[in-house]
Amino acid sequence: MAIQWYPGHMAKAKREVQEKLKLIDVVIEIVDARIPVSSRNPMVDELTANKPRLILLNKSDLADPAVTKEWVHYFEKRNWATLVVDSQRGKGIKQVPEKVRELAKPLLDKFHAKGIHPRALRALILGIPNVGKSTVINRLANKKITKIGDKPGVTKSQQWIKVGKEMELLDTPGILWPKFEDQDVGFRLALTGAIKEEIFDFQETSVFLLRYLTKEYPDRLKERFNLKDLSEDVADLFDEIGKRRGCLVSGGLVDYDKTAEIIFRDFRQGKLGHISLERPKE
Repeated sequence: MAIQWYPGHMAKAKREVQEKLKLIDVVIEIVDARIPVSSRNPMVDELTANKPRLILLNKSDLADPAVTKEWVHYFEKRNWATLVVDSQRGKGIKQVPEKVRELAKPLLDKFHAKGIHPRALRALILGIPNVGKSTVINRLANKKITKIGDKPGVTKSQQWIKVGKEMELLDTPGILWPKFEDQDVGFRLALTGAIKEEIFDFQETSVFLLRYLTKEYPDRLKERFNLKDLSEDVADLFDEIGKRRGCLVSGGLVDYDKTAEIIFRDFRQGKLGHISLERPKE
């Protein structure tokens, strides 16, 4: 199965971002802490070349803390400013304006050298769908400015938002890219909510998840589904989970669609614990 999703408003948003970049001082790129590379749009590097950038590892409350530390080290080794945030609870959000000012210091120094009172810094918020851009913005603005939803594609247009007197944010719709070269990226995006559920297969996505969890988080699987052992055959593992959850049809056969959705929902709702779906070593 090839997972792709590139609605027309995303192509329009890309063009609008290109037009607005000349007004921007700092780019704030928000990624999902569970999939920091898969949730980075590769077009962003090209779009925002020569602009200072701050990467926010959002949804850190859902990710494996030890793996998140590895990702911070990974990005900082590449000289990319990075903050770990949990926008739902506000963790790390207060550090964002300070970090933006730090990144914009060369510009602020120019203003001071010319004896000019610095204007408000302009930051562009970028990120793929459902990484929490709207929640981050509302936290920064300290009030509900943008519409929030747990489905991708909520923000459809750009808007400027004031954050105190020293910073203005330009919000943009989530932008995916036209083609995923690696289908594992598509599965990770589907699992974390960046792609509409109507366009991917629950069984295939859950198979991907089971294979990954068997390798990286076997004890979480055993505990959640009350399993003594994990079969190397994913079909047998599906059967065992389906039987444990009572997902049976006539004749005692396992209902794979229902089983797949249970596995998928348990991950989405955090019932499998703090899990990261990719690591720097990969």
